[in-house]
Amino acid sequence: MSSATPAPDARDQFLSLLSDALHRQHLLKLVLARPVGADGSLQRIIAKPVQLKGQACLSLVYRHQTRDITRNLPLDAALTLVAELLPEQFRNAHLFTAEGEVQLGFSKKGKALLQRHAAQAPSQQASSGHDREKKRYLELSRPFLRDLGVTDGQGALIPSMSRKWKQINKFIEVFDHALASAPLTQTQPLRVADFGSGKGYLTFAMHDYLCHTLGREAQVTGVELRADMVELCNAAAARLQHPGLVFQCGDVRSVVPEAIEVMIALHACDIATDYAIHTGIRCGASIIMCSPCCHKQIRPQLHSPGLLQPMLQYGLHLGQQAEMLTDSLRALYLEACGYETKVFEFISLEHTNKNKMILAVKRRQAGDNATLLEKIAQLKAFYGVQEHCLETLLRADGLIPG
Repeated sequence: MSSATPAPDARDQFLSLLSDALHRQHLLKLVLARPVGADGSLQRIIAKPVQLKGQACLSLVYRHQTRDITRNLPLDAALTLVAELLPEQFRNAHLFTAEGEVQLGFSKKGKALLQRHAAQAPSQQASSGHDREKKRYLELSRPFLRDLGVTDGQGALIPSMSRKWKQINKFIEVFDHALASAPLTQTQPLRVADFGSGKGYLTFAMHDYLCHTLGREAQVTGVELRADMVELCNAAAARLQHPGLVFQCGDVRSVVPEAIEVMIALHACDIATDYAIHTGIRCGASIIMCSPCCHKQIRPQLHSPGLLQPMLQYGLHLGQQAEMLTDSLRALYLEACGYETKVFEFISLEHTNKNKMILAVKRRQAGDNATLLEKIAQLKAFYGVQEHCLETLLRADGLIPG
């Protein structure tokens, strides 16, 4: 339901509503559109609330045709700026809050009109779910997407990259939810290691989301064995002016950070996933994200229990059982080391059908790992497993009892 009321003080009402939403922390987003200023390349300004060094600020992204410029201002300074921009620089403003949307528009003669749209009820939202665009955590206009070949020169998605675009957004969505529950402060600088970064799609997306969207200080390192990929990504990071984003040559065994808050390893083959998880635990990571691949270590050790022999005599089923057991043990070891762990289908990736993710977020309080270690021992005994790489690594460092 909406209403439109002409009012001589519509602009002042809008600014008052904006000030109230900011100070009550109800603001979701502010958009200034229909630019009329001298800068013909400026398309709109998108502003969202952020916390910077413990201070509430408004992060304003000036969206131009070929670039974005971000300004972070304290609330009072941001309100003053918005007041100066309306209507001299922009003729439309959209205020989004949990209560709904407020639109301010100016006619060619400068007459102001204020429109209010109440937020939809949950039942209305559910009924129109198929008509609404899925929430995206990144925007197609971001420069790194064009540089990496996901979008064209006009910022439109290249059809052949649609699956990659979906993967990138799903990855950031999973990370965003993990970040919200991790024992990290909003002002804490984040150190991120992405092992097996490849061409850097997800590494760039992570850095862009942290620094541009969330306005957080972050040092993101992509680790890749192929020297040509490292050179390519470092050149792109320099060209796109992504300070705090670097790529280096190596793998999870040769590059071991002293401390990190986020550890990522997608498609680490066989026991490389175990080394990655071990690195995350040893470095004190609050968030560990792994997409395992090529489960080879457990399968030759697997002894089919008598009851399961008719089922596991088939090679396909035996392989699936080995994969499930390997990743279950990894998840349980993470639990024993103080992490809340989930194992779920992530998304069908572009070049493989491996779509499982192990997501671990450090618990704020330690749990009882003795019971978990007993369950692990029982599982290993049931299947006749003698060695699991992650267990060996954790025991060598004293992270679990020997």
